[in-house]
Amino acid sequence: MALDAILQRFVEECPVAVMARMTLERGLSAAWIDEVFDQHRQHQYTRELLFSTVVDLMGLVAMGLRPSLHAAATASKDLKVSMTALYDKVNHTEPAVLRALVQGSAERLTPVVSPLRKGVERLVPGYCVRVLDGSHLPASQKRLAALRGFRGGAMPGQSLVVFDPDLGLVIDLEPCEDSHAQERTLLPAVLTRAQPGELWIADRNFSTRAAMATIVARGAAFLFREHAASPNPTPTAPRRKVSRVETGVVYEQPVTFTTEAGKTLSIRRIELELDHPTEDGDTTIRLLTSLPAKGFDGGAVARLYRRRWTIENLFQKLESVLKSEVRTLGYPRAALLAFSTAVLAYNVLAVIQAAVEASHDLAAAKIELSSYFVAVEVKAYHAGMMVALPTATWAKFEAMTPTKLSLELRRIAAYVTPKALRKHPRKAKPKVKKGYASRASVQRHVATARVLAEGEVK
Repeated sequence: MALDAILQRFVEECPVAVMARMTLERGLSAAWIDEVFDQHRQHQYTRELLFSTVVDLMGLVAMGLRPSLHAAATASKDLKVSMTALYDKVNHTEPAVLRALVQGSAERLTPVVSPLRKGVERLVPGYCVRVLDGSHLPASQKRLAALRGFRGGAMPGQSLVVFDPDLGLVIDLEPCEDSHAQERTLLPAVLTRAQPGELWIADRNFSTRAAMATIVARGAAFLFREHAASPNPTPTAPRRKVSRVETGVVYEQPVTFTTEAGKTLSIRRIELELDHPTEDGDTTIRLLTSLPAKGFDGGAVARLYRRRWTIENLFQKLESVLKSEVRTLGYPRAALLAFSTAVLAYNVLAVIQAAVEASHDLAAAKIELSSYFVAVEVKAYHAGMMVALPTATWAKFEAMTPTKLSLELRRIAAYVTPKALRKHPRKAKPKVKKGYASRASVQRHVATARVLAEGEVK
């Protein structure tokens, strides 16, 4: 009873941290992580160090609770192995295990978040949207012996990420150790999970005959930006103007192309002639889609493709809100483990935000939640909460049914003050072409206090 009273106190004072721990217990329980490791490992094995301990320590880094894996391990009382053994495990984590973790965690959280998103309008009625894009990890520090003396950048890897904008979850991830590998080579493994009733949206880098044919063969639909060389479809009728959208004029044209299997696939090309060129200088954006013309005219398709940027926002949050890029981890598998753990943490934050949105009328209050402030709330109270409440306190949440856990999250979210978590967007900065600047002007410095007093830079 005393523990229940303490838990209730935390619910009232820091509900976001409580919901984070509850969601972690459901989506990433230690027993389940170790089970996934045993099922998908190929060469690694478990002796003294459990893989769940590795993920837990890396999770502290991803959430910003510890500055590095070494700091997290040093502060841990549960780590019974040497630092060398820990890093050996981290540096050899197999990509198949990472993908299984992301897939399995999303499957465990989907029935929890779905009731919380009930009533929210789907992005595309009648379809489950899958937004696909690649994420290249930035150059790591050159701590490995083979890299010392190299003046360039050492790229530790990349991943293909599949995002469900309706649930707000990352549902699949294909990690790759070779940063120079073409993203298209990773695509077949991801598309094996395509299901009927899905709509796959991707950039022109994934616009291949094989990808489009695979998606259609599996009963799904696609919306890709057309690559200049692939699939090079053949027009079967003149293009016609259909509408105008916010950024330009939309044209539509039926086209066909022959798949690698020799079949002819009939699709539509949507052309958006822009009022203003893109940063790359493009004046026309060409889209290829297998969506039916009924209900999805050219204007609707053009607007829909713009929502592809939701995954760009995801990558930005992984970098700025969570610590997905640990540059001290030079081994590719270690860097991919850090990125995958950040993806898992992102899904936890997405469930929390869904619970808060379900418990409060944010639209009426004109409030948009900030993932950054949600993460800050977790960081502020998590350590103290874990000291006050033993691990056994949270076990009951894993045993809850998804529906009951959703209701409990929604109940606790009622204690959240949405204004404290609201996003504060800045106005877009005007684009100013900087041009050439001399070395003298760039290296010059001023005292801000004097500039403010005088009203200008002299």
